[in-house]
Amino acid sequence: MTLLADLVLLAHFAIATFLVTGMLLIPLGAHYQWSWVRSRRYRQIHVGLMVFIALEAIFHITCPLTILEAFLRSAAAPNSFWMHHLSQILFWELPLEFFTALYLLCTLWLVFLWWRIPPRKT
Repeated sequence: MTLLADLVLLAHFAIATFLVTGMLLIPLGAHYQWSWVRSRRYRQIHVGLMVFIALEAIFHITCPLTILEAFLRSAAAPNSFWMHHLSQILFWELPLEFFTALYLLCTLWLVFLWWRIPPRKT
């Protein structure tokens, strides 16, 4: 169970990394004319995930990956050394309102990027 919980945490961290790096690399890639930043599929997945996360925060819904990891950890040993540190990076002890505002700002940023740096039509 520990291995499964660690894999869920790793997937959660990978999604968060995908979102954060995309928010930074889309404008940078547009400047350097990287073609992948205008990929419609990539941008749909990117903004779709951010909208999903923002809606979870607005409606006070716990992320399904967080629930699954907590369930797996309840029957398992504590985090491994590396998973403990990944968990510290991913989960901050701040008020829910902070995250709601942060996720809404990130969503607005992605909507702005969609308008300013539109994906290809095809």
